[in-house]
Amino acid sequence: MHGRVLILAGGGGHTGIAYALAQALHRKVSLSFIVPEGDRLSERRLSKFGEVQSLVKPRGPKTHMLIFAVRLAKALLDSARIDFHEFDTVVSTGSNFCGPPALLAWMRGVPVINIESLVRFTKPSRTARILQPISILTALHWREQRRFLRGVVVGPTLRKPEIDSWNGGYILVSGGTYGHRLLFNALSESKLDNVVLQTGRVDPTPYIKRHPEWKIMTFTERFHELLAGAELVVSHFGGTILDAAIYGKPGVLALNPEWTRTVGIEDAKILAKKVNAVLVSEITLANLLKAIDEVKERRAPIFPDGAEKLAGMIIKLMHERSN
Repeated sequence: MHGRVLILAGGGGHTGIAYALAQALHRKVSLSFIVPEGDRLSERRLSKFGEVQSLVKPRGPKTHMLIFAVRLAKALLDSARIDFHEFDTVVSTGSNFCGPPALLAWMRGVPVINIESLVRFTKPSRTARILQPISILTALHWREQRRFLRGVVVGPTLRKPEIDSWNGGYILVSGGTYGHRLLFNALSESKLDNVVLQTGRVDPTPYIKRHPEWKIMTFTERFHELLAGAELVVSHFGGTILDAAIYGKPGVLALNPEWTRTVGIEDAKILAKKVNAVLVSEITLANLLKAIDEVKERRAPIFPDGAEKLAGMIIKLMHERSN
């Protein structure tokens, strides 16, 4: 293998991007990763591709600004201790988590590549704005992202299917890393009995008590198996709805109004159109049940392999720099 690549995986959907790129780069270069402290799921998922270290993540969807400032300072100090000269390239997956180590890598003279978020369509992420001036490449998933960033459209960097798709007759409901309490509470009022629920950091106890017939978990390393066997997927605004499309599953996109620091309704409308999903902007049981019935008649699209294209560009850039 030629070349050493460090991938900064910011957790959740950002780790999904890291995983997709790792699939495409595996056995072509030497891979290492940095994940958020305490994110055991990201650590376990990526460890099969290479060594995994951890750093504090400065901010989540609801982190107070004072806590953010303290964590950001710690992330910068800890990043300063990393020997970035071991790597030929550092790849950021777009989360605020990636900012401090990417900045320190650039200050040490190591080339930085930044990948914009998969779900940005109307304005750039703060991380992309900060890292674009110091990045040798800004990778974009969609043509719409060229309106606000200077970069190369590689296509969506999505994971390759790891098993064959099948129909297990259940509805997979996912809240991602942080969960989606409003979505869970609404569906909990239903009489649906064919539900597999992934709650993330939301306490699953109330749903287990109310629906003992549901299969419920907080996190799982085998989430791809749940995707592959679902009849349809109901999820928050993030990478899960795109992962569902990989397995050909129709999706309901349930916007979380509690996440005020992330993208909003206009981005959600565009993403829903991209994946042929039904968008639910007001979380009520009636709206969700209607969307579930409607989406059963839809088919998920097939996307170009952005991860393979980006992997080829990374290898080419490293080769050019070494000559």
